[in-house]
Amino acid sequence: MVRAAVLPAVGAPLEITDIELPEPGPGQVSVSLAAAGVCHSDLSLSNGTMRLPVPAVLGHEGAGTVLAVGEGVTHVAAGDPVVLNWAPSCGACFHCGIGEVWLCADALKGAANIHARTADGTELHPGLNVAAFAQETVVAANCVLPAPAGIPLDDAALLGCAVLTGYGAVHHSARVREGESVVVFGIGGVGLAVLQAARIAGASKIIAVDVSPEKEELARRAGATDYVVASDTTPRAVRKLTGGQGADVAVECVGRSATIRGAWESTRRGGRATVVGIGGKDQQVTFNALEIFHWGRSLTGCVYGNSDPARDLPVLAEHIRAGRFDLSMMVTERISLDGIPAAFDNMIAGKGGRALVVF
Repeated sequence: MVRAAVLPAVGAPLEITDIELPEPGPGQVSVSLAAAGVCHSDLSLSNGTMRLPVPAVLGHEGAGTVLAVGEGVTHVAAGDPVVLNWAPSCGACFHCGIGEVWLCADALKGAANIHARTADGTELHPGLNVAAFAQETVVAANCVLPAPAGIPLDDAALLGCAVLTGYGAVHHSARVREGESVVVFGIGGVGLAVLQAARIAGASKIIAVDVSPEKEELARRAGATDYVVASDTTPRAVRKLTGGQGADVAVECVGRSATIRGAWESTRRGGRATVVGIGGKDQQVTFNALEIFHWGRSLTGCVYGNSDPARDLPVLAEHIRAGRFDLSMMVTERISLDGIPAAFDNMIAGKGGRALVVF
């Protein structure tokens, strides 16, 4: 029996309770968690914005140590430090076949599996595949990647979602070039990763936008050269900071129609807006045909940073070891499992960066 955060039903409060995990079967790995990040996607699962089977153990951004492996697992062994990969690619579907592994058709297939049981026998699903809000988890072998050497394991948890997403949004989706200007909407965990990635890419001006004035210092530590408190006039403020033109690139990390529209309007003619935030179906964004022609902007979605974890983790590790990317500065709160509901409340209120559950 291990302690875990269970979502009993969509919209219900999380329950911190004991669950019973099976031993790893063929092609599976048992992991003792060192830490797990509290991501907005977990909140989206709990409130029904994202639909996956429940009841479930939430948590998808984590790192830990392998306890045991099942038959056929050879790329990791007991005692190995690993990063959890919540969206493993199958290698066989159309998108995997053309190299777009972040769009794998079967990436979330494992969420329908039975992962564990509560003390009364209730069957639990593994949230976004890996069920990281628990002292231990059992996952498919392709859901673990060797953790990069020389990086503290609790900090490495952030590599599993926020960092891959933010770094990838800049380098793979928006393809920020040296000297370009970048505006980032939403300075949570992913937004902080975007700011650092934009700095690494050589952006000349990096504008952070958030509803909270208190996040300015944090944003500037991550690489922001300017800070704008979000309002109806944000696009005008961004144009003023960019010589009247607008930013070359906007990255939206909130998932709301107003911020998506604001990101679009904050880019220059011919600029590029990338949407990372996950919004609900009720968040409708509208454009008229003339403005699409006139402004010549592009608007793109971005899944998991358009990243291939096996390719990108070694690159990120080099940036981290060289001091160009700081994982620890993204963490504004270290909590226990019992602190997750309060961390959800802080996200809703727009407070802080990343909360990290430390086991």
